[in-house]
Amino acid sequence: MYTAEFHLPTFSSSCRTSIPSDNTIIRSLTKPDLRILVGVLTTADSYERRQLIRLAYSQQDGTYHDAEVDIRFVFCSLTKEEQSVIVALEIMQYNDIIILNCTENMNYGKTYTYFSSVPTLFSDHPYDYVMKCDDDTYLRIGNLVESLRNKSREDVYYGLVNPCFRADDINYKMNASFMSGLGYLLSWDLAEWISESEIARNNTDGPEDIVLASWLNTAKKGRNRYHNFPGIYDYKGDTPDDYCFKHAFIPETIAVHLLKGNLEWARTLKYFNATKGLKPSKLYHVRPSWPTHQ
Repeated sequence: MYTAEFHLPTFSSSCRTSIPSDNTIIRSLTKPDLRILVGVLTTADSYERRQLIRLAYSQQDGTYHDAEVDIRFVFCSLTKEEQSVIVALEIMQYNDIIILNCTENMNYGKTYTYFSSVPTLFSDHPYDYVMKCDDDTYLRIGNLVESLRNKSREDVYYGLVNPCFRADDINYKMNASFMSGLGYLLSWDLAEWISESEIARNNTDGPEDIVLASWLNTAKKGRNRYHNFPGIYDYKGDTPDDYCFKHAFIPETIAVHLLKGNLEWARTLKYFNATKGLKPSKLYHVRPSWPTHQ
């Protein structure tokens, strides 16, 4: 695997989120109480989406007491001449990319490669939690951090239990459930276990969220399971109110999924007032409001 030495964006108690022009590493002066690695699984060609996500997270407050959250874009080996140049420029500017030694895929081992690589990549500075999320998922970092404050730091499997009609079945949730691939989180010890486990290494094909859960369920791992509805949910748009795991935006949001296009991203960011810092200027006119959508 290959990694750019990073830290962008980094959210910590020492500063507000920003993109330093000299690629300096933003670190709290004191050891953070909570450290989370968020891997946004995407593809090398998704340049526009990566930039949109960077912009979205750069506007979050970033002053989360004693917490540090590192967000990285994760994809497989480069395969095109243009990727080698454009991705290199991104790394030089942002230092927030991990390139895994794999062939690009969704359900044939990419997630395994990610989780199994993390303990080696960050062995000198381990995290408390390792998260995987899709590039059509928007996280509210402060709410994510606060939702983990009082949680265990070991044997943790955190996300949105699927299917929704079984989410309240305690026996299912604790012994056979899987967390939706939109975004789930494991404690560091489980990432270490995946990197060493024959169960995981020999079973990588299939829907990645179901496959990962099968590793944990087979080995009786992830005993501390946290289901996070309604904080984690799918973008509602115009779907009916009774549609599974879809609802209107809420202030307590941890993650919104199914932001497939720029319009869905824009409506989501509008709800969370992402452009509140825009200052008036004679150089531009931005329409202040459009019809509200949930």
